[in-house]
Amino acid sequence: MEGSLYTAIGIAMFGIGLFGVVALAQAMKKILAVNICGVGIFMIFIANSTAVNGSVDYVPHAIVLTGIVVAVAGTALALSLVCRIYDKTKQQVGK
Repeated sequence: MEGSLYTAIGIAMFGIGLFGVVALAQAMKKILAVNICGVGIFMIFIANSTAVNGSVDYVPHAIVLTGIVVAVAGTALALSLVCRIYDKTKQQVGK
């Protein structure tokens, strides 16, 4: 029951994030929406990570931890690029 609840919440978060990526114009909001999509994917992956015999499978957990690190680095890079573009143009990116 808990796994299906987390899966449903993960799908909802992914949908909200995807809507934000498509509908929002500002770059900062798009970066936030991509992060929401990523959290939704991580939730779906962890919710469905039990092994066949009911024990916890550690490989998906390790993959999600690696994904979190990559997501943080990607977010930092994207924010850095947005700040540099703003410094050069003095205009809000994506508007």
